[in-house]
Amino acid sequence: MTIDEQLDFLGKGAVNLVERNDLKAKLQRGKPLTIKVGFDPTAPDIHLGHTVVIRKMKHFQQLGHRVIFLIGDFTGMIGDPTGKKATRPALSKEEVLANAETYKQQVYKILDPVKTEIRFNSEWLGALGAEGMIRLAAKYTLARILERDDFRKRFDGHQPIAIHELLYPLAQAYDSVALKCDVEMGGTDQLFNLLVGRDLMREYGLEPQVVLTMPLLEGLDGIEKMSKSLGNYIGINEEPGSIFGKVMSISDELMWKYYLLCTDLTPAEIEEKKRSAHPMDAKRELARIIIAEFHDKDAATEAEAEFRRVFSERQIPTDLEESTLPASDEPQLLSKIIVAAGLAPTNKEAQRLIGQGGVLVDDEKVEDSRRALEAAAGKSYLLKVGKRRFAKITFS
Repeated sequence: MTIDEQLDFLGKGAVNLVERNDLKAKLQRGKPLTIKVGFDPTAPDIHLGHTVVIRKMKHFQQLGHRVIFLIGDFTGMIGDPTGKKATRPALSKEEVLANAETYKQQVYKILDPVKTEIRFNSEWLGALGAEGMIRLAAKYTLARILERDDFRKRFDGHQPIAIHELLYPLAQAYDSVALKCDVEMGGTDQLFNLLVGRDLMREYGLEPQVVLTMPLLEGLDGIEKMSKSLGNYIGINEEPGSIFGKVMSISDELMWKYYLLCTDLTPAEIEEKKRSAHPMDAKRELARIIIAEFHDKDAATEAEAEFRRVFSERQIPTDLEESTLPASDEPQLLSKIIVAAGLAPTNKEAQRLIGQGGVLVDDEKVEDSRRALEAAAGKSYLLKVGKRRFAKITFS
């Protein structure tokens, strides 16, 4: 690739590139660059939203650069305040290390395990000590820290901000100083922290890092950022059938953003697919690509065949779950049966699904949230809850 082609390849899907000319100058030197992305191991299950920036790390790897997957075991004990309305509870050292191990096992599904450096920032931040932290804090002003949007909102709203939270951007920036980073990447919500890294590197007499941010990927609802806590996520360790069904549930419009950020297809290839492919066919292909990357091609083929069987031909899944519930002489509320079978987390959620027409009993739609089923010994039912959850219930 020419330098300009490398810049286009590395900039695919990016929101901010500060500054493009700086990155061009670094690439023109012809030496491997040091690329860093920090991860606070607070949620050990990686989902597609996490993979957006990890995929960009892979792109740098493919061009021969040094990629550092930085686990924030020190900053994780502070708790990243980004986007938080209140102080986030700190993790214990044991929790941080356990989560970090889970991360390491998963990132190698995308990154080259031989070429990836795993580092922990306690290596240098822990060694700073009290005197070092005070000297670090002296490099930045409170006024500049409060320029950060979430701090400003909390300050103006008279919500508490703990002193240690103000140190988080500086601690993250010091990671770049310690590693002499050429490029630091993150989501758009990390832009302020990444720019502090540029400033701090200058304070230490180093060439400032280039900052590259990637979009925050919307989840299955197409509205909120993909998040496990919101239940709108696709986990990379999920079963292939689950991944296929979830991908098929996203909107046609959102699908193209997933193509851009969650596959290695070029923008030109994606535009051609937009023009020539039927949205349903394009979505099936997207599901196959994602499953093949995190499982294998055979798993993708099998997941598609099962999806067609269940949702196009309306047959029962081959891996149908079976649950046995205690028999009763009295009819049992359907909502409670759904919860007992693990098809909904709460009775309220089960009632909501029934009321919306999202529950079938023996292929018959039920819309009365107070519906009860006979629960005599030997009685069984086939339940379908939502689009993808099935179970055979038997009372015994």
